[in-house]
Amino acid sequence: MDSLNVPQRCFWCGEDEQYTRYHDEEWGYPVEDDRRLFEKVCLEGFQSGLSWLTILRKRENFRAAFDQFDFEKVARYDERDVDRLLADKGIVRHKGKIAATINNAQRAIELRDEFGTLAAYFWQFEPKPSERSEVKDEATLRKMAQTEASQKLAKDMKKHGWKFFGPTTAYAFMQAMGLVNDHTDDCFAHQKAEEARKNFSPPQPK
Repeated sequence: MDSLNVPQRCFWCGEDEQYTRYHDEEWGYPVEDDRRLFEKVCLEGFQSGLSWLTILRKRENFRAAFDQFDFEKVARYDERDVDRLLADKGIVRHKGKIAATINNAQRAIELRDEFGTLAAYFWQFEPKPSERSEVKDEATLRKMAQTEASQKLAKDMKKHGWKFFGPTTAYAFMQAMGLVNDHTDDCFAHQKAEEARKNFSPPQPK
């Protein structure tokens, strides 16, 4: 392929086809679907200590193992389900993270019942324009492991009983789900994500 025809992308996605597709089509675009939001919280927890590409390659296995991340179903998992998941070679077999996912499904139901949707809860933490970094270059983003907004989200999630969701994980979640647009300025997807955010109406709590 002529290198002149390869679009400029964010530094982190490399050249893996699955990773670049995730970057091009998903990362940074606003999401309001509760199941996708719950899935991302869970997968970010499973990623702890691993690369996102490792999780991305197993994502379909995770979806099959966790009932497509239907949190109503996951919340009812029992010890038999834990044993089943620990025996599943297609996912990350970590008992603490599996237990956290079941716990978080129960907490997701509580938040949905309180706020109307999970999306309405999460989008409350979208940073105000004055709180957003205007510098979107590689050097700056490499240093930004967390932000004030991600710290607030992680603190509130902890208060509500969620597990495996600290401020660094919260920031990765916010970047991926479009609560912030952290595509670098020279990335071809930056403007596409910005337009998607402008056309997006954040859901409101009930």
